[in-house]
Amino acid sequence: MTVPRIAEARDAAAPSSQEQHARHVRMLTAAAELASEKELARVQMHDVAKRAGVAIGTLYRYFPSKTHLFAAVMVDQLERLASKFARRPAYDSPQDAMRGVLVRATRGLLRQPALSTAMVMSTSTANHDLVPDAGRVDRLFRQMLLDAAGITEPTEVEVTSVRLLIQLWFGVVQSCLNNQISLAQAESDIRRACELLLVDLRTNRPGDADDIAPAS
Repeated sequence: MTVPRIAEARDAAAPSSQEQHARHVRMLTAAAELASEKELARVQMHDVAKRAGVAIGTLYRYFPSKTHLFAAVMVDQLERLASKFARRPAYDSPQDAMRGVLVRATRGLLRQPALSTAMVMSTSTANHDLVPDAGRVDRLFRQMLLDAAGITEPTEVEVTSVRLLIQLWFGVVQSCLNNQISLAQAESDIRRACELLLVDLRTNRPGDADDIAPAS
């Protein structure tokens, strides 16, 4: 696999007007569609611009490289996922809630393996100082897990445990995408990781039964 190159170390533009937001959505959608059809190395920026109906200069203004582009696509995908997780059944414990989020996220990614490979590769190889959306992926995922567990004021130990869990999860997903392990093995690994890493998670806090927000 070819790792996408960051062509230029500069901040990406952010959409401000309604028209700019619409273009931004079209570019993310076009990138996701193309990456679903072929591997990342074969996705060309000019093809993304053409499918989105924007000038190539506009695409590069928002996304200076493919790494920027697919890190942003992953942010968009996670935000969509988080909105789905807002409709959730009850879990028996915060640990089960986090496991539920990770399992559902894994199943969702594996339904679109080519796109998921592009997103995971771009995010995991990105320098967060140069590609701010890569850092947003980590923060979004952490918040999804904390929300699922009903943790509003995490301790330092809990933050560390969640960070390690996310890093491990990325590795599990990458192994699945590379056909090194099966989905069943991935879910077993996720379950075991939650058992080991979340052992210190506080489970007896006031309001836990009402606050737990598991994945639907």
